[in-house]
Amino acid sequence: MCLAIPAEVKKLLTENLAVVSIDGVSKEISVALIEDIAIGDYVIIHVGYALAKIDPQEARRTLELLRELSIEGQRAAQ
Repeated sequence: MCLAIPAEVKKLLTENLAVVSIDGVSKEISVALIEDIAIGDYVIIHVGYALAKIDPQEARRTLELLRELSIEGQRAAQ
């Protein structure tokens, strides 16, 4: 199973690279597959590549659902 997650673009670098924030964690990724990328955009990332832009509200909703799943998983493990 593959998982692509939303991230916010925080900094644009050279050579089609950017720094994104995934729920507060910074990661350098490739944005070569996306045109017209800007700081503040939300993208879906998978294995270090931004695949597509995503609506900011949808990105936040998805991140919240992932947080909830993580909390429920921790509870189930106890």
